[in-house]
Amino acid sequence: MDKSSKPKFLDTLSAYYREKKIPERVFKTLSFFYGNYKECTSQDIDPFFLTYLEKISEQCVDPYQFEDYHHQIREPFDHYRLGLDFLRPLVDIDHSTVTGKTQLREIVAHIKEGHNVIFLANHQTEADPQAISLLLESEFPSLASGMIFVAGERVITDPFAIPVSMGCNLLCIYSKRYIDHPPEKKQEKQLHNKRAMNVLSKLLAEGGKSIYIAPSGGRDRRNDEGEIEIAQFDPQSIEMVYLMAKKAKTPTFFYPMALGTYEILPPPETVQVELGEERFAKRGSIHLSIGPAIDMEHFPGSENKEKLLRRKCRADYIWKLVDHDYHQFPKEKP
Repeated sequence: MDKSSKPKFLDTLSAYYREKKIPERVFKTLSFFYGNYKECTSQDIDPFFLTYLEKISEQCVDPYQFEDYHHQIREPFDHYRLGLDFLRPLVDIDHSTVTGKTQLREIVAHIKEGHNVIFLANHQTEADPQAISLLLESEFPSLASGMIFVAGERVITDPFAIPVSMGCNLLCIYSKRYIDHPPEKKQEKQLHNKRAMNVLSKLLAEGGKSIYIAPSGGRDRRNDEGEIEIAQFDPQSIEMVYLMAKKAKTPTFFYPMALGTYEILPPPETVQVELGEERFAKRGSIHLSIGPAIDMEHFPGSENKEKLLRRKCRADYIWKLVDHDYHQFPKEKP
């Protein structure tokens, strides 16, 4: 294409805005993100962005209504593939790593036997489900596409996220950070969370499930020194899931998962309550590590008689496992 000519995508984006198929906020955000993304790769990204724009515009007119448990949509349009196509040009797969393949083979065997696996993980980008799939698709394709993600409301309410979220298996809950916003919706959100937990109980009772949970309730961010910190895990969240797993009576195994995805789609520097954050893209490697199964009953501090302290000790112990594995990832070159 002649460098002086205007890319086809931007022409179409402008037309969508003029015809009021998308609001001004979407027009500005997507225009910026497209330009930022284009700088990261030599690939022709217009075909993908045209499809992405079409799917976003559909959500602006008639937002998809997610069930408490959403099963990925692959027909007639493959939203799972859309998510992978969204992330793939940003990932330097040759320098990306997967650690813990012995555990991954063990996990696949558990699932085939009808057992459950719960990953207790950190969370860095909106696209973590797609990053996990990209890293696992060649050797563990069924695990990559079949994983269930316990996710917050943003992935099912933001028009930029919805088309990709439709390709995931999602169990959506409201995190503690946002449950009070707005105040008049608090009770409704609490009831939603109760329904979601009932669904999770049923899924665990069925067996054969792999479930990703980020006990921090949000994404990792940089500290005042500019270093990425793994957000602390919430003891009550871990306790609740553990009790549900025991109640289900289906064998359930817990594994620590460390993710290094921050640089390709970093979150805002501060937590935003409102929707509409700007997206910044950067090409780079991503990393995944699965540690040995966690003994949920025996850990440093498990001898404490006081239950709240015992739960905190367990959460801190699991956080340290994830934090340790995270710091083993290769460092990005400046």
